[in-house]
This record gives sequence, structure tokens and C-alpha cells, in this order.
Amino acid sequence: QVYLTESGGGLVQAGGSLKLSCVASRSFSTDTMHWYQQAPGKLHDLVATITPNGTTNYADSVKGRFTISRDNAKNTAYLQMNRLKPEDTGVYYCRARGYWGSSWGQGTQVTVSS
Repeated sequence: QVYLTESGGGLVQAGGSLKLSCVASRSFSTDTMHWYQQAPGKLHDLVATITPNGTTNYADSVKGRFTISRDNAKNTAYLQMNRLKPEDTGVYYCRARGYWGSSWGQGTQVTVSS
């Protein structure tokens, strides 16, 4: 089990940037980390993934704008969000997935105004 705490959300104008952080309660160097978006009235959508060896993958809607990264020494995953659009609005959750199962954070709200 691992506890995850997200931060960094907020209100930003379209075209702006935010950087989300996800701090794990223990070492997560062997876990795959994900960021999900839950837009209003919708289910969770996978936004970005980073594997233990640093391989990344992105949803088509965010390619070229978002960057996922991890700092294993700080037990922290990040999501750098640039050129934000109103459709990026939602609650962003991080998820850790490993041989032990998976855990979700509580989410952080991102609101992009037009």
C-alpha cells in the first residue's frame, strides 16, 4: 500500500501552465505512475504514464503540451501542464501501480478559464 498526495492545482487562464505534484508515502521506484483527468460529469481518463525505467506515454489530447516525470529520491511524480485549454479542466488524480496492487490520491482541481 502507498498513500499519494497531489498538489499544484488551481485556476489558470487558457494558454497558461501548472505543475502538479504527487508525493508518495514510501519509495515508489518500482511502481508505474499515472495521471488521470476527471472532467465534470465524466469518468477518469488516463492522461500520462511513466514506468519505473522512465518510459512515458501520453493521451493524444495532451501530447506536446504535458510532461510527466518522476524523482525517485523525493518519492514524487510530476505533471507539467503547458498551453492549457478549457477542456483540460477537471480533477487530476495520480495513481501508483505495482506488484502489490494500486493506489489513488485524493485529487487536485485544475480549472482553465477561456
